Amino acid sequence: MKIASAESSVHLENLTPSLPNEAIVKDEGTRKSSSQDPRNWSQGKKNAQIMMVAFHSMMGTFMAAGIIPAYGTLAEEYNVTVPDASYLTSFQILLLGLSPLVWNPVTAVYGRYNVSLLSVLGSMVCNIGGARCTSYGAQMTTRVLTAFLISPPIGIGSGVITDLCESEKIAQKLGWWTLMTTIGTPIGPFLMGFVTQHIGVQWIFWIFAIINFCQFLLYLAFGDETIYNPANERQENGFFGKMKPRQISSRSLHLYDFVAPFSLAQFPRVLIAACAHAITFCYGNIALIVEMPIAFGEKFNFNAQQIGLQFIAIIIGCVLGEQVSGPISDWFLQRLRHTRGHSCPADRLWLSYIAFSTVITGLLTWGFQLQYATSWNITPCIGAAIASFGNQMQTTILTTFAVESKQERSAQVGVFVNVCRQIYGFVRFCLLRHHHTIFVKQL
Repeated sequence: MKIASAESSVHLENLTPSLPNEAIVKDEGTRKSSSQDPRNWSQGKKNAQIMMVAFHSMMGTFMAAGIIPAYGTLAEEYNVTVPDASYLTSFQILLLGLSPLVWNPVTAVYGRYNVSLLSVLGSMVCNIGGARCTSYGAQMTTRVLTAFLISPPIGIGSGVITDLCESEKIAQKLGWWTLMTTIGTPIGPFLMGFVTQHIGVQWIFWIFAIINFCQFLLYLAFGDETIYNPANERQENGFFGKMKPRQISSRSLHLYDFVAPFSLAQFPRVLIAACAHAITFCYGNIALIVEMPIAFGEKFNFNAQQIGLQFIAIIIGCVLGEQVSGPISDWFLQRLRHTRGHSCPADRLWLSYIAFSTVITGLLTWGFQLQYATSWNITPCIGAAIASFGNQMQTTILTTFAVESKQERSAQVGVFVNVCRQIYGFVRFCLLRHHHTIFVKQL
């Protein structure tokens, strides 16, 4: 392969195959001899790390959206309006976007494993505090701290997957991560609607804390450090050895490290993919999630449990969309390599046309069917499922394309894509909540 400048974006379209140089061969030989190198782990251990970071990412969006069915109860309990109660979610959306800018350089220097342990323990403490809160200000503080602490895998997930999986399976494994991150948004209100209706709002936060504790136990039992530095191999072995805090990298933190992901904006393939994903995700996921309590709760007088049931459509759409996007995207590139001898990241974008068209179709179906409905029927939910199908497709395809276009900075690509998505989502969330009364009147 041609050698490109460290500051330039490497695109496989512009590269021709050649023999690996002596330095690369030597490095590969050295890595193969180390049992601590994540590349040499068993496939089961690799998949376990990927699934744990994917579930960890899901918990960020799960906890942010999980309180949506309880807006009315929280507003009454804290003596605020429902739009004010919704900011308990919107500020979490913002923090889930900005916090990985802090965590990404920290994990690059001090490792991902110990940061993950700190993340779930800190989130557990904050959720216990949320269950005991008696004021709006205190609850806002616990929600902000929870979002900050639970957010590391939302940014570093792409780096973990790139470090662990083979190139021919990268879309499938990135799809696990993106699906879990996306599906946390509808699963949260779906499950917590039952909790709110039957056992009370406080149990929402107790359940969050219990899940965090279970995550901590899973990390202790199956987790390990996925960053490999041959110059700093771990000398301590066994259960307690991996838990000992240590500096993974020989370099120290610098102020630039916290803003470095923004430098990816100079590469059009990363920037355009991130912006397209952010806009589509906002309308194909966040807008549907935010408007569900308004559209169904106020139009059809649904309670928290009935509102939660409407999110099943979004969950089904996301799951089906991932079955198409990840495995078929990898299969499509393998077929191209077989027929013409090579493939490139941009080839994945052919499938994105299906994604964008289904998002548009689903949103139009959802909106029109809901507007003209005089009583509840399933057709708006079918539209939401179609939109979610396309949204999950574009999430996996565009994220994989962006990562492959700048693979040597895969962790920073994940952070940059997440920042664009969450900040845009926060702005649209606030606007949607501000105009919710007008929306209901139009229905």
